[in-house]
Amino acid sequence: MKQKSLFRGVATALITPLTENGVDYDRFGRVIDWQIAQGINALVICGTTGEGSTLSDEEHRAALDFAVKRAAGKTVMIAGTGSNDTAYAIDLTQYACEIGYDGMLLVTPYYNKATQNGLVKSFTAIADKSTKPCILYNVPSRTGVNIEPATYGALADHPMITSIKEANGNLSKIMETMEIIGDKLDLYSGNDDQIVPLLAVGGAGVISVLSNLLPRETVTMCDKFFAGDLAGAMKMQLHYLPLINALFSEVNPIPVKAAMAAMGFCEDYLRLPLTPMEDAHKAKLLSLMRQEGLKV
Repeated sequence: MKQKSLFRGVATALITPLTENGVDYDRFGRVIDWQIAQGINALVICGTTGEGSTLSDEEHRAALDFAVKRAAGKTVMIAGTGSNDTAYAIDLTQYACEIGYDGMLLVTPYYNKATQNGLVKSFTAIADKSTKPCILYNVPSRTGVNIEPATYGALADHPMITSIKEANGNLSKIMETMEIIGDKLDLYSGNDDQIVPLLAVGGAGVISVLSNLLPRETVTMCDKFFAGDLAGAMKMQLHYLPLINALFSEVNPIPVKAAMAAMGFCEDYLRLPLTPMEDAHKAKLLSLMRQEGLKV
């Protein structure tokens, strides 16, 4: 039997506060507490924005363990457990299931990539070993491989594959996917500049970078749409577009780390090959944050 939907609305793709000595658990706890207090619908831990790809295996597991314990059942918790190594993804997924996560976020294999047949086999192998719902994460700009609509169709009946996070930016392809999968899979936007457009084609919400800074406001945008206030939701989408563009003026999570550091939630520290935001981009980002009333 297919698992129920994981969440409706907004999941924050949460930063992982880091220092040169490792994960800053004091600040990690504070940002988790704040997100929950702001009414976020779910949190994604150790995804792309959480720099999961440069955490050691020990750090990754420790961060997942800390976060799910800190949240203490107060919001839906989703673990970033995807990898270009399917065996590792299976192992990490099983670990996250055991420690109490509600769902898994599985990115497409990067660097070594895969054929569409390889994607079906890899995602199936991981989902077969998961006891919790899985979200397939399509972000071809980072991974070099796109999940085609027919591939989603081939995976849609797996009982543990319940959702997709679509960040390919191609609305026509996404609509083709929705026509194929119907109501078998929930659709979440993976791009903050397309939250309302993807809700309009049947989406259930967004896995958001913007909501690191503005969790309550991002939830409100989705709530307006779900309540039938399409004009109000789109007004918010367009209002936040300059800030969203600034948050992606350099590769994620460089800008959001700068933003969250300015808000006191972390150091402006990233692991190589990522480096702190360039001054001109940072000045524009902070200016836009001040316009939104954020204290930076």
